[in-house]
Amino acid sequence: MARMTQTEIISSLADSTGCKKTEVKALFDALAALATSEVVKNGEFTVPGFGKLKKTHRKARDGRNPATGAVIKIPAKTTVKFSIGKAMKDAVA
Repeated sequence: MARMTQTEIISSLADSTGCKKTEVKALFDALAALATSEVVKNGEFTVPGFGKLKKTHRKARDGRNPATGAVIKIPAKTTVKFSIGKAMKDAVA
């Protein structure tokens, strides 16, 4: 079973809503920009019906170089995690 490409998703949504493909693409771009700005500003962004993006902080830790086995220091960094909402979990399960 193959995953849908971005073009296929946009085409499917355009067909089901009656909007133009360019409008659907612009909506996705605007949603991504909004999500980015909200995560930077507030630390989280909820996508209703899907889940929540949260800014998280990883501590510095020791790791290993897989080629040589040498211990290396991995610095602390900020990442974004997505957690699935209950409605989506229940719908898929």
